[in-house]
Amino acid sequence: MNNSVQESNRAEIVQRALDHATREGGEIGVQVAAYLNGKLVIDAWSGVADPATGRLVDGDTLFNVYSVTKAVAATALHVLADRGHIDYDAPVARYWPEYAARGKARTTIRDVLTHRACVPQMPAGVTPELMCDWTWMTAAIADLEPLAEPGTKTLYLSMTFGWIVGELVRRADPQGRSLGRFVREEIAQPLGIADLWIGIPDAVEPRIAKLTDAMVPVPPEYLPPLFLASMPEQVALNPTVFERPDVRRAEVAGVGGIFNARSEARFWAMLAGGGEIDGVRLLSKELVATLKTPRANSEEPDPVMFGFPIPITIGGFWFGGMYPPVTAVQSPRALCHPGQGNSIGWADPDTGLAVAICHNKLFNPSSPDEDPLLPIAQAIRQALNLV
Repeated sequence: MNNSVQESNRAEIVQRALDHATREGGEIGVQVAAYLNGKLVIDAWSGVADPATGRLVDGDTLFNVYSVTKAVAATALHVLADRGHIDYDAPVARYWPEYAARGKARTTIRDVLTHRACVPQMPAGVTPELMCDWTWMTAAIADLEPLAEPGTKTLYLSMTFGWIVGELVRRADPQGRSLGRFVREEIAQPLGIADLWIGIPDAVEPRIAKLTDAMVPVPPEYLPPLFLASMPEQVALNPTVFERPDVRRAEVAGVGGIFNARSEARFWAMLAGGGEIDGVRLLSKELVATLKTPRANSEEPDPVMFGFPIPITIGGFWFGGMYPPVTAVQSPRALCHPGQGNSIGWADPDTGLAVAICHNKLFNPSSPDEDPLLPIAQAIRQALNLV
């Protein structure tokens, strides 16, 4: 009896925070799920999935999560490494010979995972249509000239990360599967995850929440040239591009994920559990233990990302912190990945907590006080006695 009362109070604390976010906090539709020590303990939502029709968010609503997709893509690569199919210290060109072009022969897998491959720029002439063409994109990226000697400089791979990692997965996988198929068959299905889509099937499209772009514009004179090169305006991470039917169906591997919180949180719970959940081991405990190792030169300013240092691990994840875009995570030891517009998911091995927060209002808080998702994250920790 006491447990059910406790669970009821837990749900009430989180629901109150969600409802406040969508009624007074400026959010439109929000969905959150949390696992603690491998058990689903929070599964809640609030608000509207489509303001035009009044469709409400429910547990099955799907959301664009943008760069949170990178965490799943990197994990696909880790699965292959764990099975001996790929070597982190090997050159990309060992698996993808064409990638050696224009001075990239010595770029390693680890350089890619740690955003030191030095090809943040999207190919010249890219369009939404071409972005949906895997063969065109990977050939064009293989032909890019690095902006510095690979491995020597941090240049965040805002979009190119996904195609490089995805092509490595395809080439190293003994079955030659695309990243989206590999994620479905080797991550989602074994873990009992329903909605971790990199390239959606037609059937799920009606469940996707409608995006609202409320990003605070940055004056052009303050936008770093490399930021614009890494995310050109014609393929920007906005509703105009990412609500296109062809883009939704394409494997836009670094920024095109369409997940729900319930599915995403289970993915993070596997990492929080050292590579295992409910008796299903996806990654060895030994490999997962290495994923929280900080990359070298973590304090180096990143010219792509406004000159800020990005605390990234050798496994391609971010660390949490007390600042946007990882404010909700807080713990500097937690593995996480933020996405455009303030999506976030994380795994905290210290507490066994794994959380996914999905929403449909793209917003870029500049301080913790501006982050409407922080009170939700704090409510989760309060509800689970983790404060």
